Amino acid sequence: MAGEKCGIFAAYGIKNAAELIFHGLFSLQHRGQESAGMVVSDQFSIREHKGMGLVSEVFQSDTLKKLTGTIGLGHVRYSTTGSTSLRNIQPFIGECRFGNISIAHNGNLVNTHSLWKKLGNQGAVFQSTMDTEMILHLIAQSSFDGFEDAVKEALWEIRGAFSLGIMTEKKIIAVRDPWGFRPLALGKLDGGYLISSESCAFDIVGAQFIREIEPGEMLIIDENGLRSLFYAHSQRKAFCIFELIYFSRPDSIIFGESVYAARKKMGWVLAEKEDHDADMVIPVPDSGIYAALGFSEKSKIPFELGMIRNPYVGRTFIRPGREIRNLAVKLKLNPMKSLLKGKKIIILEDSIVRGNTSRERIKTLKSAGVKEVHMRVTSPPHCHPCYYGIDFPTSEELIACRMSQEEIRQFLGLDSLRYIDIAGLKKSVSKPGENFCFACFNGNYPVIPDKGLGKFILEENKQEVKDVFI
Repeated sequence: MAGEKCGIFAAYGIKNAAELIFHGLFSLQHRGQESAGMVVSDQFSIREHKGMGLVSEVFQSDTLKKLTGTIGLGHVRYSTTGSTSLRNIQPFIGECRFGNISIAHNGNLVNTHSLWKKLGNQGAVFQSTMDTEMILHLIAQSSFDGFEDAVKEALWEIRGAFSLGIMTEKKIIAVRDPWGFRPLALGKLDGGYLISSESCAFDIVGAQFIREIEPGEMLIIDENGLRSLFYAHSQRKAFCIFELIYFSRPDSIIFGESVYAARKKMGWVLAEKEDHDADMVIPVPDSGIYAALGFSEKSKIPFELGMIRNPYVGRTFIRPGREIRNLAVKLKLNPMKSLLKGKKIIILEDSIVRGNTSRERIKTLKSAGVKEVHMRVTSPPHCHPCYYGIDFPTSEELIACRMSQEEIRQFLGLDSLRYIDIAGLKKSVSKPGENFCFACFNGNYPVIPDKGLGKFILEENKQEVKDVFI
């Protein structure tokens, strides 16, 4: 998969901010497992620590003690723009006429190619291959004298999906794009304020969930408290439906929706058209559990946990590399042979993207003696690339672009296959369906990307420059 599908957690006015951010990032670990980083300010200087790996691997107790301050910004990364490397770990820090600026990004810009050329012509030197760094350069090169005006001008230049945490020595700025593709929420704890990609992180640290940052909103947190302004408006919203299908934790409120309730309703909707007899409904843990509960409730087919999840293996969807993902599938889930042998089962899956992971799961179930496997999927076929932060950037990677539904069924080794449709997804949420982005299913892109946009566009741009001078 591929821009930034990541997690952001920030704190302002919090004693020992680093420790709190650590726990916040830990609760957002499902959003990115490649790297983690944190910057902390005591209002005079900024300290940072970054590393490859999980939050618990990157931050040890002695590291956190050195990150002293009451203001901080943290990030967990799953790469969607730029390769997996140390130089691409966020938050990024840049020093300019406004002082030290740190920025963390969840999303994906769709005008990276044009921005790269513009900034390069203006003398910008890039230290990474991340679209996030471009925002730093835009702020630094702004024609405005004031920092907040410079941020606004930078926001007017970028297009795509972005939820941002921007930090100086003395303030935090939280931003959401005008379409609202990616989530971002405001919380409060002991007189201080928190920013998080998901509300579940507030629950973990004992904070109060106040509200979501609005699309097009720029929220400033400093010694004067909270200030809100809207730097842009859009004619429509484009909340990423895949946040509800897969990415977000079930105990989060995203886009005003309970993730748990939405997934359960997806299973309910799928069961309304069920015409196969089965002995049990089983989920693909963990994202399929809640849809399976809804499916079982509606169909009256018993719910069983037919596969046991290894809690020490992360999310296979966001692990880079096919070989690693396939191995993780086998390590992650083990079928209950005594329960499943000779049974006809309906399995609830959140999505079929490339198909390789699902195929491995079905092989494992058939090897366990399952008589029939009928798969029900809580997302429609992925027929179009996503340019807004989900890592399926090319049509060639999408199995639904190469095969019919019947061919996919045969490839996966299923006895039957059925997807929810877009109408069913709209039925599963409380907000109007028009507020959501379904571009990866229907090709209706709210924001048109630069031609040739892909995960490694900036690496390719740099190579083009090298080739010119060789």
